[in-house]
Amino acid sequence: MSASSFLKALRAEGLTVVEVGDWRDHNRNHKGPWGPVNGVMIHHTVTRGSAATVEICRKGHESLPGPLCHGVITKDGRVHLVGYGRANHAGLGDDDVLRAVVAEKALPRDNEANTDGNRHFYGFECENLGDGDDPWPAAQLEAIERAAAAVCRHHGWNERSVIGHLEWQPGKVDPRGFTMASMRERIRDRLK
Repeated sequence: MSASSFLKALRAEGLTVVEVGDWRDHNRNHKGPWGPVNGVMIHHTVTRGSAATVEICRKGHESLPGPLCHGVITKDGRVHLVGYGRANHAGLGDDDVLRAVVAEKALPRDNEANTDGNRHFYGFECENLGDGDDPWPAAQLEAIERAAAAVCRHHGWNERSVIGHLEWQPGKVDPRGFTMASMRERIRDRLK
């Protein structure tokens, strides 16, 4: 979908969307293709403070240039759009997981990192320390559900097209503090 369609889909799902800078043209497309896009990946940021989190996800850092996702979901439930196109969020992951996402089947255990996920997934970074203690406010969880559902609805995907980073790349733990199974149930119910 186009950047304009992405924005429209998020707003149609009832989200409060904040457009950050040149987000429509801010991407890593010069490093490789974006697409075919097959799913949505959810992350936690390991940061505190909405403004700082959005800035880090937009700009990245010395060893990992931004954008680090397409949208940052802050604790207040707002979605801050920081990029559109290829983003540095998924990294290498398991080709068996990608096949399951495409087929909308149950996910196998991720046991290898042989496939470019930045090419295949929309990414939402969610403001949270990721320590298992930092709370996930109801507004933020609802925004994660709505954002993922908006993308799925546009593409005609079901909830099995939404995964956590921990289900894609061995050794990753995000998002920590809720289960992706429970989030997929919420997304399934919203898509009905």
